[in-house]
Order: sequence, then C-alpha cells, then structure tokens
Amino acid sequence: MSERAERLKSTMAAPDRMRLSPSLSSPAGLQANATLNGRRAFVLAVNVLTWLGLLIWFGSILSSGGWGLIDTVLFVCFALGSPWTVLGFWNAVIGLRLLVGGAQSLDHVAPFLADGNSNEPLSIRTAVFMTLRNEDPTRALLRLKTVKASLDATGEGAAFDYYILSDTSDASVAGSEQELVDAWRAGEADRDRIIYRRRTINTGFKAGNVRDFCERWGAAYELMLPLDADSLMTGDAIVQLVRIMQAHPRIGILQSLVVGAPSSSAFARIFQFGMRHGMRAYTMGHAWWVGDCGPYWGHNALVRIKPFVDHCELPVLPGKPPLGGHVLSHDQVEATLMRRAGYEVRVMPVEGGSYEDNPPDALAFIGRDIRWCQGNMQYLKLLNTPALLPISRFQLIWAILMFIGIPAWTLMIGLLPFATYDALHDMAFPVHSAQALYVVFLLMFLSPKIAGLIDAAVSPGEVQRFGGRLRFATSAAIEIVFSFLQGAVTTIRTSLFMLGLLFGKSIVWSGQKRDGDGVSSAEASAALWPQLLFGVIVCGSLLLLSPTVLLWSLPLTAGYLLAIPFTVLTASPALGNFMRLNGIAGIPEDFDAPPELRAVQIEASAAK
Repeated sequence: MSERAERLKSTMAAPDRMRLSPSLSSPAGLQANATLNGRRAFVLAVNVLTWLGLLIWFGSILSSGGWGLIDTVLFVCFALGSPWTVLGFWNAVIGLRLLVGGAQSLDHVAPFLADGNSNEPLSIRTAVFMTLRNEDPTRALLRLKTVKASLDATGEGAAFDYYILSDTSDASVAGSEQELVDAWRAGEADRDRIIYRRRTINTGFKAGNVRDFCERWGAAYELMLPLDADSLMTGDAIVQLVRIMQAHPRIGILQSLVVGAPSSSAFARIFQFGMRHGMRAYTMGHAWWVGDCGPYWGHNALVRIKPFVDHCELPVLPGKPPLGGHVLSHDQVEATLMRRAGYEVRVMPVEGGSYEDNPPDALAFIGRDIRWCQGNMQYLKLLNTPALLPISRFQLIWAILMFIGIPAWTLMIGLLPFATYDALHDMAFPVHSAQALYVVFLLMFLSPKIAGLIDAAVSPGEVQRFGGRLRFATSAAIEIVFSFLQGAVTTIRTSLFMLGLLFGKSIVWSGQKRDGDGVSSAEASAALWPQLLFGVIVCGSLLLLSPTVLLWSLPLTAGYLLAIPFTVLTASPALGNFMRLNGIAGIPEDFDAPPELRAVQIEASAAK
C-alpha cells in the first residue's frame, strides 16, 4: 500500500472529533469560522501582493521607453490574465505543503473524512441517476449498470434506486435507450428500482432535467447522485460519501474528486496524466481555504434533495441567448445557492473511486470548452444575486475571469511583434528583467503540475503506481510540452467564440464525443486554420524582427503553427494504442484497474 493510501486510511480511521459550538463553526460544525476566515485572509493577502508585485514588475519593463498605446493594452491584458495563474500558484504551494504533511494536514482540510469509514448501516435513501441527451446509450448504460452492481456488492444496495433521465431528441437513440433499459430491467430481480423517463422537450437543459426528477420523485429520497453519461463510481466510494452525508445533515453537497478513466486516446491519456497531477496539490490547497463553500461540478457528487429543491432553483436570466435564458453552467450557481441556504458545500480533496472520460481529441475538447465558456459568461447576470456569501460571489467572478483571461492572453501574443519592435528601438530596454519575468510566470503557470509531480516523487510507492520512474519522467515531459501546444489550439477558438458572444452567437448543447476514432487532416484544417494563420503572422513577424525573441516565444506560439498536425497526431488511434501498450502517460488505473473499470473495459471490448 502506498504512503498516500496509508495517510488516507489513518485519517479516516481517526475518532470522531468534538463538534464546535454552532455559533462559532461552519453549518455542519466541522471547522471554526475564525479558522476559515483566517485562511481566507491569508490567501487573499498573498494573492493580491503577488499579483501587484507582478504588475509592478511588468509595468517597470513596459515603461522603459515611455508609455504608449501598445504598452497600456499589454498592461491591461496582463492584469486580466494573470490572477488565475497567481491563484493556481498559491493553491499549489499550499496544497503541496499539506500533501507532504501527512494525515494530520489532511484532517485539517477535510475533517469529515473519518465519518465515511464508519460501519454504520445506511439509514437514508439515495437516488442514483444518469442524465442523457443524444449519447451512445450502450456506452452510458454500461456505466450505470456497473455502478449498480458495485453498490449491490457492498451489501448496502437496498438503499439506492436508479433513474435514467433522458432528454434525447433523436428518436432512434431514444428507442435504443428504452430497449436497453427494458433488457436491463428484465435481468434484475429488483427491476422496480430501475426507472426510465424521457422528456420530449428539454426545458432548462440539464438543470431542468434534474429539477423535473426532484419534483416527480425527489420526496422519496434524502440524497441524489447525479452522473453524466461518461461517469463511473465504485460502490465503496459512493457508500463512503453517503455515510459522510448521513453523519452531517448540514452538508448540502459533497463533491467527489473526479479523475480521468483509462483511455486508448493519446489526447485523453496525456491530458488526464497532467490533470491527475495538477489536481493533486491544487484541489488540496483550494479546499483548505474555501472550506464549506466548496465547488460543485454537477456530477459524481451527493446532493441533499430537500434544500436543493427549496433553495437552488435557477432563475431564467433576462434577455436573449447567449447570455439570457436558462442557465447553462448550472452547477456552481447551485453550489452558491445551497451555501446561501445555510448548508455546506464540500469537496473530497483526495482521489477515490470517482471517474469520468476526457475528450478524445482536441476538437472535442474545444467543443466542451466553448460550452463551458458560454455558461460561465452568463454568471455576469448573476453577480447581483442577493445574500450570497462573499466566497460564493467570488467563485462566480472567478469562473468569469477564467475565460476573460483567455482573449487577454491571445491579444498579448498578437501584440508581441509590436512590443518587440518598440523594445528593439529602446537602447535601455531591460532585456534580462523581461526574460526573468517570462520564466517566473511560466513556472507559476506550471506550478500545479510541478507540485503534483513533486508530491508523487516524494511519496514512497507513488511513482511506481504510474508505471515506474522511466515512464513517469517520460510522461511528465510529454505532458508539459502537450499542455503548451494544446493551450494554443484552444485559446484562439475560445477567443473567437467570446468575440461572437458580443454579437449574439450561441451554441446548442447536445451529445458529446466520448470515443476517439481519429481526426483527418482535412477536418483539422477546416477547424484550425485561424490558429495557423495567427501563428504564421505572429511568428513570421518575430522571425523578421528578432529570431531570438521568436525562440523565447515558442512555448506560447509553437502551438499555433503546429495546431493541425498536433490535433491529427494526438487523435491517431495508432498513437493511442502504442501509448497504451507501452504505459506512456498511464495513470494508476492503467496498471491496476479496480473491478468496476475492468468490467466496463471488458464489456466495451466485447461489444466492438
């Protein structure tokens, strides 16, 4: 057993703590308000000071030859684009310190973990449901069937019922859904616990689908477990979450830490290898200070139904789409409303039996990203929601800034040739200071990944879970290069989409691409020619002005030039199979999969 597993085991086996006075503690009595407020004050201080320090440093570089229009635009873009990186850096620093601190540090972050390890039988009922819209029903229902089988194996299966909540608009897909559910039910002795419902009009999108379930069936259950079409959770993980919710009636949402499932897609493998390490420290550090105002990602989480129904109904936003109408990115809004109602929203800051599939190629990733972008930008109309807690309001602002920073960075890179021209004509330009700031900022950008890699390297047995030292080091190097190339591919498309939002451009949410079958050069060229054009203009200008600056810029600009071959290569089934067979960018479940993942893989292979 790895040291990480030992830490978690010792923490969860710890005796129950003395509850704090309700007037001095968070709603579930888990942490003192003074403790959380002190942590938040510290995080605010170090982030603001770091951000201001970077602005002063950058301003001193820009002001070398006097302030001009280009300098002003660059400064504003840097001010808008840098906060996300700064917070990521401090979350990673705090998280790494906690990760190497052992069980005691973990207990300070998630004092509810011990309650998940009790032997108390489940006394509350939970509805497990999967929301579908034009998804592959065979693929999706295989995961829900696996969840049920795993829960039944825990001996607590009688406490759970299962719902397939379809918003599918394609009649042939809906017919397959019904047939597959009927076949599933026919093979189960407790078939009455499996319910299929299809809406013909998806009012309110996914959030409306969930609310319809709550209004029709929610009164029969204390908790609900939303699953997406690509979700998979182990029975032990779900029972652990329910026991925590059972012990703490004032926790309204308990979000599991969702990680990528093994994949044969090269893109997904590399992406989730980086996410696995980036989330290790980031989530731990984030959970340390958000405490009872944690995140909700809309799936693989337990939600207390009554307060959700009573307090988390989403408003219909004024105006027309894209920013008006029904809320698309509903999850974080529901978390803020749950917290406003006096219930805690908590995240499990450790991995444990909760999985999802990542997009199989860059084009699918971009499609998901712009869906999130439109949903997050709707939060602009929710910032004046009355009585939200300061941390909750900050989370909405932060979700907006995450996407506002993308066009800001894109514009900065677009202006780089102009800034280079000015610098070449400024004899006093502080070249070394500019180079130092660039390196420091890149390291801050990579800090969540670096912190996660460090934690894995210093935890005995952890690197071995990722395939050993050679595979681990090779995969880490590949992923860091990948992250820069993939970032360039994504940012141009997101920037163009955000520009389109100003003119009323919207998207339609439907089924997502879950499995990779490759991307042709023609398909990639048709989708990514703006990236290539942007790269040719920026890099060509820099080559003429200063080849040295071009070389320094490549971590940020090479992805534009390589967008098309990058997308085709990382979507290649041949490359994905090669990486899978050789354990490259492998995650622990690639080398030692739990029974639930093995069951899905075996049945999926048999169906092909």
